[in-house]
Amino acid sequence: STQKLKSSHLAAMWWYCIFLALPILLFLVQRQITRIRNTPIHTPPTYPILGCLISYYKNRHRLLDFFIHYLSQSPTQTILINRLGARRTILTANPLNVEYMLKTNFKNYPKGKSLNELLYDLLGSGIFIVDGKLWSDQRKQLSHEFSTRSLKDFVGKTLEDEVQGRLIPLLESASNNNLVIDMQDVLTRLAFEIVCQLSLGYDPCCLDLSKPFPPLLSSFEKATAICAMRAASPITLVWKIKRMFNVGSEKSLKEAVKVVHESMMEIIRKKKKDINEKKYVSGSDLLTRLLEAGEDEIMVRDMITSIVLAGRDSTAAAMTWFFWVLSRNRSKEELIVKGVREAVGGKNNKNEFELMKSFDYDDLKKMTYLKACLCESMRMYAPVAWDSKFAADDDVLPDGTKVGKGDKVTYFSYGMGRMEALWGKDWNEFKPDRWLEEAVKEGEDPNGVLKHVSPYKFAVFHAGPRVCLGKDMAFIQMEYVVASILNRFELKPVLTDEPVYIPYLTAYMAGGFKVRVHKRV
Repeated sequence: STQKLKSSHLAAMWWYCIFLALPILLFLVQRQITRIRNTPIHTPPTYPILGCLISYYKNRHRLLDFFIHYLSQSPTQTILINRLGARRTILTANPLNVEYMLKTNFKNYPKGKSLNELLYDLLGSGIFIVDGKLWSDQRKQLSHEFSTRSLKDFVGKTLEDEVQGRLIPLLESASNNNLVIDMQDVLTRLAFEIVCQLSLGYDPCCLDLSKPFPPLLSSFEKATAICAMRAASPITLVWKIKRMFNVGSEKSLKEAVKVVHESMMEIIRKKKKDINEKKYVSGSDLLTRLLEAGEDEIMVRDMITSIVLAGRDSTAAAMTWFFWVLSRNRSKEELIVKGVREAVGGKNNKNEFELMKSFDYDDLKKMTYLKACLCESMRMYAPVAWDSKFAADDDVLPDGTKVGKGDKVTYFSYGMGRMEALWGKDWNEFKPDRWLEEAVKEGEDPNGVLKHVSPYKFAVFHAGPRVCLGKDMAFIQMEYVVASILNRFELKPVLTDEPVYIPYLTAYMAGGFKVRVHKRV
């Protein structure tokens, strides 16, 4: 009888819980039905409560193509994504919407607390995930690092030392010994060395392929990958539970972030000691300037971590995909080499070997065909697939899409580069002439006049008040590295299949980019 009484009490409690939960459940169902009714037809299959979770989960390994399919069918290049366990998301490839959120109504589309939550463990209060005064103060401090004078010094010192002194000998050795090397690995190591020297005044010496990644670099790799997995998780609550119990990927993230932060703090404290003992050149790097200005150590750590992350990942990703695209377009590669040699051919008192050895800032500014090729490659393979904001208040986008307070609004750079409505029926062809006022004519110097393309149509460097501060420096770095490599070598991929584009925080080529290096005849 006691057992029966317990069973009846338990049953009564269950029915009581269901009774209490029923109004909430009905409310959620009704809200979801309303959202479905208000959702345009061009959107993933959506159901009450679950939303589009089923199709999202089924396509989790091909989300980019999944979204592009629906965006390309949408008359506004905008779709709504509702799924259980995630915020309502508006995904757009419409330049009018991009301009509206990045410029026209900038204040209504901050980075928001949700993005901060995703990346805070790694980036803290760094410039890329904060808003308001904290963001504007950091931006003012960092804007001085990207003047024309700084860019010229960057070419004459850092780039020449890294590329001519380390990268070129590495490629020479690979060519002489007929070695297969992973260019994604090489370019990531190179970019990491360059950004560390610029921002930290620290040389990680990682362009030795016989050695594993330095702990700081490998920890960056792991931390960014796991942060990207958080963002792509079908149900947000899953990674939060893992973090709460410190298990699985969240445990690995915590360990990687610890290495990054401790390494950064060690460099910062050593630099402070050198400053106090006068063992440094005043203002020689960003870290020195921040410490001389009296900035807090933790704030400096977060600012520098953000700069290192951006400087390492984006340029390495862009160049990796660029060299792969060129391997499919050898005629364009020949035009790049011709344009590089035309740009430096007017110099006096230099023999052919010296012309091919190095370039200065003015040389690089003349290499417009190379820049056009870089833009076209980034159109097809954006170094950052998408960027999200969170609406501060209710709003309506220029294409008529209603935005609710707290909604996630994402512009899809990778998808925009694949929209026929934006680039025409030949969007899938590599055509650098899109970026020039006149098409290159056979036998003539390919370095024509660059065409202005709206940054809201080609948003790989963002736009508006938050446009990438390092845009010009990134182009200078890529142009210098590419010109130096192509002047001397041809890179021939070991595999001919199209590689898989992985949208971590920046684009990643699955399996790396294995090549053989041949000296250019």
